[in-house]
Amino acid sequence: MLTQGGAAKVHLFAHYADDDIIARRGAQTWSMSQFRHDVTALAQCLPEHSHVINACSDRYRFLVSFAAALARRQISVMPASLAPATLRAVSQAYTDMYAITDRGDLPIPHLPYPAHLDASGPLLDLHIPGQQIASIQFTSGSTGDPKPIPKTWSTLVHSARAAGERLAISSLRGGNIVSTVPHQHSYGLESNILLALQHGLAVEAGSPLYPADVRAVLFSTPRPRILVTTPVHLRALIAERGGMPAIDLLLSATAALPTSLAIAAERCFLAPLMEIYGCTEAGQIAARRTAQETDWHLFEGITVFQNNTGNWAKGPAVEGIAPLQDAIDFTAPQHFRLGERAQDMVNVAGKRSSLPYLNTQLLSIPGVEDGVFLIDEVPIGMVQRLMAVVVAPTLTIEAVRQGLRERLDPAFIPRKLALVDTLPRNATGKLVRGDLLALLGRSS
Repeated sequence: MLTQGGAAKVHLFAHYADDDIIARRGAQTWSMSQFRHDVTALAQCLPEHSHVINACSDRYRFLVSFAAALARRQISVMPASLAPATLRAVSQAYTDMYAITDRGDLPIPHLPYPAHLDASGPLLDLHIPGQQIASIQFTSGSTGDPKPIPKTWSTLVHSARAAGERLAISSLRGGNIVSTVPHQHSYGLESNILLALQHGLAVEAGSPLYPADVRAVLFSTPRPRILVTTPVHLRALIAERGGMPAIDLLLSATAALPTSLAIAAERCFLAPLMEIYGCTEAGQIAARRTAQETDWHLFEGITVFQNNTGNWAKGPAVEGIAPLQDAIDFTAPQHFRLGERAQDMVNVAGKRSSLPYLNTQLLSIPGVEDGVFLIDEVPIGMVQRLMAVVVAPTLTIEAVRQGLRERLDPAFIPRKLALVDTLPRNATGKLVRGDLLALLGRSS
């Protein structure tokens, strides 16, 4: 039994029989029995360290490595990216650390994922102490330097179970999760790996990203099918020629999802789309069916409160008391709507708007495939100016500006606008301000 305080031990997985499938790749499948064997074998191979970076790209190998690290009481460190510079920086912060990988050489001490796993002795008991630190996740760095966020096993399990209850995952028992989101990211870990482990689902071992690959994997995956993705990926998926196969549940997070895109996605996949609200600090705390409602519904046990320092979340699925960056407007008990973040508000010569609204108008211009507004940093007291970086292969800068003039007050036409081949989004679709400024600096 799992107690709120996390004192009890919690099984790594729930609702699986030995012959149930926990992962698949095409016609290849892995049973729970095989998984327990592989976890035991890998745990026997792991070196004696306190922290590990799980850099496995194959999701089954990631699952096995994550479970083996838990069994060995090693903390899985999950940096914002696996870029060499990031890995070096993290290894300096956590000196008793190594990596396990199926990607080839890494610039830090690492263990290649074994080609063959042979367990000796009895299988491991995979009951994990609830208070054990299971992972250290990092914020994306989109609004500053990435920050480490430790999570106990109890917190992660509560989060996965609460999300599953809100999403009615029990009706999809034995289903399969396909994801375009990295499993090292907090959203990917919670909505792919942990959601599967705690609700008896199977994960797709591959990581399809391009629309044609996602389409092919979905077609080869038995129903019930769940797709975990982001707004950026959704735009590309619904534009894929030939359409997409029907699925049973669609999950989206990491960026605001326009209602029009949610409606189009439900029509494309013939499935309900649930948008997840959360952040690395708090984890997943609420959801809504964006095509049909504006209110967010808090997960069971989650409380959001406000004080003079901001908005905060707490509950058994949250590690301590976690800050929320958005403005929260409560509409009913356990229901809320999001206001605009203070840093997203724009005031140009006395006229007010918000970056999300401006971005929506930019993306509505025919020919614009991607794009984002930024606020130019100016000294206090001076007039704010806007900039924009846009992907529009068939348009000129003047054509984009003309499209904005038809939609916006002249005060919000960007002072500087760069046309680029692609935006420097990370694997979850987020953008770092410094990368955008570098593009604008190279533009004329």
